This record gives sequence, C-alpha cells and structure tokens, in this order.
Amino acid sequence: MTMTIPPFMTLGFGTNPIPPFNATRGVFAGGYTNTYVNVIDYITIASTGDASDFGDLIAVKSTSGCASESRGVFGGGTPTTNVMDYITVASTGNSSDFGDLTVARGSTASCSNLIRGCIGGGSASSSRIDVIDYITIATTGNASDFGNLTAANSSLAACANATRGCFGGGYTGSAVNTIDYITIATTGNASDFGDLTVARHIFGGDSNSTRGFFAGGTTGSNSDVIDYITISTTGNASDFGNLTVARAYVHACASETRGIIASGYTNTPNNIIEYITIATTGNASDFGDLTVTRDNAAALAGS
Repeated sequence: MTMTIPPFMTLGFGTNPIPPFNATRGVFAGGYTNTYVNVIDYITIASTGDASDFGDLIAVKSTSGCASESRGVFGGGTPTTNVMDYITVASTGNSSDFGDLTVARGSTASCSNLIRGCIGGGSASSSRIDVIDYITIATTGNASDFGNLTAANSSLAACANATRGCFGGGYTGSAVNTIDYITIATTGNASDFGDLTVARHIFGGDSNSTRGFFAGGTTGSNSDVIDYITISTTGNASDFGNLTVARAYVHACASETRGIIASGYTNTPNNIIEYITIATTGNASDFGDLTVTRDNAAALAGS
C-alpha cells in the first residue's frame, strides 16, 4: 500500500521532497502482562492473521514508537527510562540503542513525518510532563528539546502527516479531550487543535497522510470509541465507529489505507489486533492475535 506525496510538498529542510511511504509492516513492542515484557511482534498490515515474533527490546518496558520508512524508534518507557531503542522494520532481530530522551519518562506519545520523530508528554515519579523531544530517525543520538505541550500530560495518543503532529487526550489530573498540534519541521510549543468526542487516556492513535484516528482508552471505564480528525485543518474530532471490544492501554499503527489497533486491557491484558479502513467510517474488524497477551504494547509501521 503506497502513500504518494506530491513532489511540491516539502518538510521544511530545504527543498527535499517527502519520500513516498509504503507501510507494509506493523510492529508492536513491549507492554505489560503481570510484569513488563520486551517482546517485539510484527504483522503485514494489508493482510489479516496472527502476529509473528520479531525480536526483543533492550529492556522490559511499556513505551511508544515512531518510524521512518526503514527504521522504528521506541522512546522512553515504564519502568521510567530515558533510553530509546531502534529496529530496522523490514528485517527481524533485537533492538539496538539509539540514544536518550532529554527527560526520563513513560506514558509518552510519539509521531513522525518519516524524517523527524517527536516524543511528547509522559510522566515520571508521579509527575506529569509537558516536554516534547525530537530526533532525526535516520541518525542515532540523543533527543533534543522541541518545545512544550499546552499542558503537562501523560497517557496521551499521537498521529501525524508530513507537516503536522497531533497529540490527543491524556491525563492532566483527570482525563482530557484536548488535541494539541505542532509543525514537525520546526520547533516550538504546541497549539490548540480542537477536542476529542470523549475525554479519555491510555489509548492509541495514528494516521494516513490525511486523516488521524484515536481509538479506545478509558474515561473511568473502558471505551470502544474511535474518533477521527483531518490533520491539515483544526477543529473537533468526529465519531468514526467502535472497537470490537472496549479496552484501554491500546496502541495503533497505520498504512495509507488501514489502521491497526492492538493489545489492551479489559479486565485483564489481551492479545487482540483489530483494523479499520481509515478513509471510511465504521466499526473495527478482527485482524488476529499478538504472540503474547499484554497491554500497552507500543506500535509503529514502516516499509
């Protein structure tokens, strides 16, 4: 499945065009099931079926992920760490050290424009954090400060297109419905985008080149709500449909056509993988199962 970007669209780093994105593989890393795990699974997004073993993270943790066409990066995590891991998405094998975040934290949200990854929010020692870091995915090294979210926020979700990253929902002392946005190629503080249809946290988000979606979470009870936004415009989210099972601690990845929502917590961790067709609206369908039952498994997609 191919996302073709017109040649006149640029990333703001001179005149280099955005490369075409062919997200064929989804990857799910880490998570929690009675204890934190370091398992990495993968799927072929265009098909359905159970996940296969990819390798292992450097350490056991719950984390968040972003990707270029070739490389996936997992930033920080719980138990609290500043370590970033990376993998080559098209191959299998264990992750390697990428560098460190500016602030050690878990419960972050990550997004990318294929060149630059942004890791926003999180928590450490029961304190919520408003920091946004950025990395250049193709090179290894420590993250740099990008700016700040509109509020200190953890357990939020993120999505992005070639220009803009959006951070939705989260927990600031209670579940919130706010959506922030940034221009990925620049640095600076986030601005208000609009609101989700339901305030919630510990949920998943991702996008194709046009539309972002946010799925699951908790409002105090588990949610099956899927919202969507048009990333290039600001405004409130709209209802997309529902998950097959209401659950929190989900993560999401996407190709240009299909969104994948995986892992989660109902009354116990589960191994559920579901999919949606991003360009339409409607309820999610069953995709298959993860190799290990767990919640809060980070997700990313690349070719």
